[in-house]
Order: sequence, then structure tokens, then C-alpha cells
Amino acid sequence: MKLSLGFSPCPNDTFIFDALIHQKIDTEGLDFEVFYDDVETLNQKAFRKELDITKLSFHAFAYALNDYVLLDSGSALGFGVGPLLISRMPETSQREISNLRIGIPGKFTTANFLLSVAFPEAVNKKEILFSEIEDSLIKGDIDLGLIIHENRFTYQDKGLNKVLDLGEYWERKTGCAIPLGGIVIKRDLPEDIQLKVNRAIRRSVEFAFANPKSGLTFIKEHAQAMQEEVMYKHIELYVNKYSIDLGFEGRKAVQLLFDIALEKGIIPKTEKNIFLTSSLK
Repeated sequence: MKLSLGFSPCPNDTFIFDALIHQKIDTEGLDFEVFYDDVETLNQKAFRKELDITKLSFHAFAYALNDYVLLDSGSALGFGVGPLLISRMPETSQREISNLRIGIPGKFTTANFLLSVAFPEAVNKKEILFSEIEDSLIKGDIDLGLIIHENRFTYQDKGLNKVLDLGEYWERKTGCAIPLGGIVIKRDLPEDIQLKVNRAIRRSVEFAFANPKSGLTFIKEHAQAMQEEVMYKHIELYVNKYSIDLGFEGRKAVQLLFDIALEKGIIPKTEKNIFLTSSLK
């Protein structure tokens, strides 16, 4: 059976999915047609129900819950992995933030969700492709930039300055890992197929950890001009025990994200369950 699968070309996703899509592990008879897109594009595809399985922001998942359910494996959660709010200026008062023009990597990104929780009055936002936010900031098109992914490692090289680490903000507020992105599957697929995909992705992550150089060529191919050192920092930051299995702690963090977002009116209410399985294997 062939299923459509969407994930980003970022090193953490290519590291996770290399063994799966190149048949290095047992996929239990499943084959995959792969689509590579930035996360906000994947969010929009999920809203249109275009893909059977996809990476998406946890913020966007709240708007796709009627059609998709979260797999146990493949997610990006962790400590010290949150989005950063940056500026051209050496110092920016947090009291100024609500009045400034902010470049965000997408309305439905978890980064924008965290910004909305921390600064609900900050509404002067401009959606910009995540890889272009630094340049927009340097050109003066925006006053602040909300950066994710590998830009965490490069913004200082461009003379830009950190205003606030929204990951640290979340960790202080909740004590939980920050849920960034998850892997979801269509609810209307047969349960046995959903569970097969769940097992196969777990095997793929475990294979990647056991054979970290196995997918190097594939990862480099999609990492564009990223330096290898940055590429491995990226993987180390976003791929961890929660990527193998959410477990109790990971599920708690995801549930808390949804609860806080619902309480603040950031996401709509739904009766659908978030998680595919109830066990914590």
C-alpha cells in the first residue's frame, strides 16, 4: 500500500525518515510517496487534507484534529529548542514588543502560538518564510523576527540579537518540554494501517540513532548550504527520546499546550482525541 507522506527538508526530519523511505527497516508492506515542504506549507496541506501522513506544527494540529490523529513517534519536543525573538538592536525592552512589527514563520506555527501566549497584545505580525526572516530584519522590513530551525545557530553571525527565548518562557511557565511539531495520520485510514505506520516510524528513528551516518548523503542533499556542524546541532536539538515515543512526559506536554491554547481562546474546542494510542509502551 502506498501512502502520501509530507515532512520538511530540515535535518531533523530527514534524519528521522531516511530509513523509512529508503526501506532500511521493515515497513510492513507500506510504501511512501514523499513531499518535502516547509512546516507552514505542510500545515496548509493538512488543513486541505492533502496528505495521508504529515509533519505539522502542534498549533496547526489543533485546527486539523477532526481529520488527523497524532502518532507516538516522530515528534519534535524538547528543552532548549524553542523559537527565539530577535532584533537588530542590542537591547529591546519586552514592554515594547506589543507595539513592534514582528516577522513570524507562519500563523499556525507553534512559534506564533507561544508568541501569542507570551504577548497576546502583539498583533502587528507579518508572515515570512522562516529562512527569510533574518534578512527581512536586517533590511528593516520588520522590527523583530521570530526564528526557528537552523536560524537559532546563525542569527548572531549576522549581527542580530536575542530579545527572548520563547522556549525558556514555556519551560518556566509549565516545567514541560516544548512541543514543536508532530507526525499525524488521517483518522479515516484503517486502524491497522495507522498502527503499521506508527511502528514503522519508530523503527526508522531507532535505526537512525543506531546508525547516525547512514542517512548522511540524504540529509546533506536536502540541507542545502547548511554546514555539517550546524546540521548535526540541528539533529541533536530536535531529535530525542520524544521522537522515538512521546511517553507520559511528551503526552503531558502536548496536552498542556492544547489546554492552555483552549483556555486563552487561541484554538477551537474539539471532542476528538489527540493521540492514536493510549498505551505508553
